[in-house]
Amino acid sequence: MLTPTCCPSRRPVTCTKSNVVHNVKPECLEVYNNLEAEVQKRLHQDEDYPCEVIGSWNTWYGEQDQAVHLWRDRGGYPALTECLNKLNVNKEYLEFRRERAKMLISRRNQLLLEFSFWNEPLPRPGPNIYEMRSYALKPGTMIEWGNQWARAIKHRQENNEAVGGFFSQIGNLYVVHHLWAYESLQSRDETRKSAWRKEGWDANVYDTVPLIRSMESRIMIPTSSSPLQ
Repeated sequence: MLTPTCCPSRRPVTCTKSNVVHNVKPECLEVYNNLEAEVQKRLHQDEDYPCEVIGSWNTWYGEQDQAVHLWRDRGGYPALTECLNKLNVNKEYLEFRRERAKMLISRRNQLLLEFSFWNEPLPRPGPNIYEMRSYALKPGTMIEWGNQWARAIKHRQENNEAVGGFFSQIGNLYVVHHLWAYESLQSRDETRKSAWRKEGWDANVYDTVPLIRSMESRIMIPTSSSPLQ
């Protein structure tokens, strides 16, 4: 069982995740991707910034002309404030933000923590497609969701498809993101069907469906600079 705390994770919170979604003007997507890749590269090389991108994607199926970024913020909440203060006086980064603003229709982000029973997302070779399944849960059901998925995840690791599982701390609350990797849409279909042939998977689905208010699936293609390929 999960410990009865405010977050369903038994790990010490030494790092957080940020889920960043940008809706880009269609004619700007290629330029945006190139600019974002260059900024990510510079931030990775600069040890003064305790942040790194885990993956960057463009949505294939779902909302179009969309960029999705998953960041790891090392050092927990103090590191987030430190990084913000440094970026706010970084002239090069401020210029990047001004250029990026010209290309965007909208943007949003969430601060996430990771479920303890999922693997930490690590760079992987490609080519792969990625699916982000996002669930808006009923308030008060997060611990029950975590308990159910702590058992269910064993049914979904056979093909190394499980990349990461996260829940929101700031932003839209009671939101869960499950990130999966597949070789292709056909591989996705076969992998998901195989789960239904395993004893116990149907029971886990039956028990978690009543916890959900709404859900969304997006299929994403990694950008050339993404560590998750």
